[in-house]
Amino acid sequence: MENYINSYVIVTIFLVLGIAFPILVLSLGRILRPHKPTTAKETTYESGNDPVGDSQIRFNVRYYLYALMFVVFDVETVFLYPWAVAYKQLGLFALMEMVIFAGLLLIGLIYAWKKKVLQWNSI
Repeated sequence: MENYINSYVIVTIFLVLGIAFPILVLSLGRILRPHKPTTAKETTYESGNDPVGDSQIRFNVRYYLYALMFVVFDVETVFLYPWAVAYKQLGLFALMEMVIFAGLLLIGLIYAWKKKVLQWNSI
């Protein structure tokens, strides 16, 4: 029972440190940084050029869809690599789990392909 409780104590300590450390570091940075605002510092900076036009620009939604597809397949590789390294110890059950995982991603890719999300046309 004591070993069981010690596991929760360790998790609680890591949780508290995981929340407190970023708050402490960001607060310390805010206290120590110089703060001397001027009008020149508060202007928008675009590679040394004065900003022209409206700051609210409409972007094509395909940019976001391509980024989302990249993230999905990037996460797949993150899951696939450790699985491939430990494949011999995991056995047939892990193979079936990975086939299901890759199958779901393939279904998503086929869906995106049929909806013509992956075609890049100027609108």
